[in-house]
Amino acid sequence: MATVESALKAVGGVDAVALNFANRTVQVEGAADADSLIAAVEQAGYGASEVLDPALAEQQRERSRLDELAYKRRAVMLALGLGLPMMAYGMLAGMAVDTPLRQWGWGAAGLLTLAVMVFAGGHFYSGAWRSARHLGATMDTLIALGTGSAWGYSMLVVIWPDLLPPQSRGLYFEASLMIIGLVNLGQVLELRARGQTQQAIRGLLDIQPKRARVVRDGQELDVAVEQVLVGELLRLRPGETVAVDGEVVEGTGLVDEAMLTGESQPVTKSVSDSLSAGTLNTQGALLYRAVRVGHETALAKIIELVQQAQNSKPPISQLADRVAAIFVPVVMLIAVLTALVWWWLGPEPQAVYMLVTAVTVMIIACPCALGLATPISIMIGIGKAAEKGVLIRNGDALQRASEITTLVMDKTGTLTLGRPEVVSVQLNETVNRNQLLEQVQQLELQSQHPLAGALVAYCRAELGSDELYDDVKMSLDHFHSLAGLGLQASFNGQRLAIGNQRLMEQLDVNLSALHQQALQWESEAKTVVYIGCDQELVGIAAIADPLRQEAKAALQRLKQQGLKLVMLTGDNRETAASVCSQLPIDQFRAQLLPADKLQAIKQLQQQGERVGMVGDGINDAPALSQADVGFAIGSGADVAIESADVALMYDSLHGLADSVSLSRTTMTNIKQNLWGAFVYNGIGIPIAAGVLYPLTGLLLNPVIAGLAMSLSSVTVVLNANRLRRLGRD
Repeated sequence: MATVESALKAVGGVDAVALNFANRTVQVEGAADADSLIAAVEQAGYGASEVLDPALAEQQRERSRLDELAYKRRAVMLALGLGLPMMAYGMLAGMAVDTPLRQWGWGAAGLLTLAVMVFAGGHFYSGAWRSARHLGATMDTLIALGTGSAWGYSMLVVIWPDLLPPQSRGLYFEASLMIIGLVNLGQVLELRARGQTQQAIRGLLDIQPKRARVVRDGQELDVAVEQVLVGELLRLRPGETVAVDGEVVEGTGLVDEAMLTGESQPVTKSVSDSLSAGTLNTQGALLYRAVRVGHETALAKIIELVQQAQNSKPPISQLADRVAAIFVPVVMLIAVLTALVWWWLGPEPQAVYMLVTAVTVMIIACPCALGLATPISIMIGIGKAAEKGVLIRNGDALQRASEITTLVMDKTGTLTLGRPEVVSVQLNETVNRNQLLEQVQQLELQSQHPLAGALVAYCRAELGSDELYDDVKMSLDHFHSLAGLGLQASFNGQRLAIGNQRLMEQLDVNLSALHQQALQWESEAKTVVYIGCDQELVGIAAIADPLRQEAKAALQRLKQQGLKLVMLTGDNRETAASVCSQLPIDQFRAQLLPADKLQAIKQLQQQGERVGMVGDGINDAPALSQADVGFAIGSGADVAIESADVALMYDSLHGLADSVSLSRTTMTNIKQNLWGAFVYNGIGIPIAAGVLYPLTGLLLNPVIAGLAMSLSSVTVVLNANRLRRLGRD
């Protein structure tokens, strides 16, 4: 595959190439056109096609995998079906070529072996030929040379046995067959396991609807979703999935957006509200206009983002790439040197020992495991993150996220909900609660102040209705909005005032009854709203930007992962201190401008910290850019196109802990795979070359080498697939 990567890099206008050996895809960045890139791949001896539709490409890739799986199953059955009986015969009766009859018999067996080798291992030989034409060498080269040498030597023994001494007239037809059968068996197991690596992508693709109900010329037509045009009207009935991103033009419904936002409760959608493809309409009929179709929908962009990330490489993979680039030529050189040493220094029969050791070195050293070590873990790790609502941009971000030591957080909208809410209310026991709440709601509806919205929402929730009684609506009179103070109006002759302490003092309202409670709330950085009626204090309300429900648990998970937690906020110190007192935060800084946050992160980095920054991606843009890893938290439809290194689709801080945990586990998995591949070859090649022969008198059989090579690749894939079983830590 390095041949393909080199060929693409040589095309004019190409800036970067990311090739994924595990899923047979390559991502190219630059100004080169698709035709030039395809031509370069074809000149390198391979085929290629442009991916225009991620969903279609995934379907084609899956069909190709299944076709390859079926072919290699047949190849295994044929190669082992002939190789095993031939091996058994050799063990029982021997493979001597000592009579003309046996010579003719083994000649026929050799031709049959060749036919099976071509059918069951033709892809190895064609791959080796393509590489040779471009002066390259791959794992196919090693397999082709190993099995071809064994077959060629055996045919030499059959045709001209007198050229070799009697003790060197061994036949290795069964070795060629067994090696091809076992390597194909390993690839069958690898293909089966690899099919599980793309479950996250297939899960996202399954969400995508296949059909849409379009309204054309007054008629409703059921069409393929690919035929929907921007601006067309679509009908959405209860239980149906939104076909494309759109805007509601008629009707009201409840839409389940959990696949994008993680929110379990359906969201009410009415005229002018947006709809995202893949979300489910649970109640109500809607008519909506297509705004984004095909590859432009939020879901399609998320799928594309995950696929691009799976194709990327973390810095740790550069070592494997450098080794792989020279690995096969080095192995071929080692095989030649091994053969020469056995020819010069080995015991009789030297020719047999030379052949066995050289073939065994080439077979056991196939770099499949090394090539799979990084991409297979990246595919599964990033796919698993997507299942949890975490979009990791690329392999570089994955590795950096695994290395962070300090996590810096904004307060508003990150640790808190970012909107004021009534968190506590205390009313005078002598008042009619419902009547007072109705009056407060009616009065606050006249105001545009942010705190007014919080009071209205609280009253509506408490009263259980969005409607006001008619007599209350008609009774409001003498309404006044007092800048910097609050609101005032009359209800049935009673003067009601809602505002701050200064307003109450101006109206001579006695605050003593609830003064201590108000002081306590203020000490907790809550905004106190006073409700007065005819110079009597009838109630107070505490308004605050509440913490996210999951904030404490999510931050505790991050602390357990060994992270230092720092909060940087532009809010006042009292409010910041109140938030930190409720959360496991190590330190905080308040009243900061965006430039101050940027400087704070630089200071942490100068102290040797690897810093992750989480924010809304807009006000905190300088800090997010400076941080080693930028995390964006927000709604799925918007976050898919943000530029943060890690984007959290679900509006939950647990995504931070999930992303750090998954990044660390994936990088550990990659290191396990790489070290396993290095250790396997570091131990296997010397043993195959015969270093243990002087001590034990034993040589590694080429068939056993083929089995070990196949199992090494399967082991890498199975180890990577352990990532699929990860749950929340």
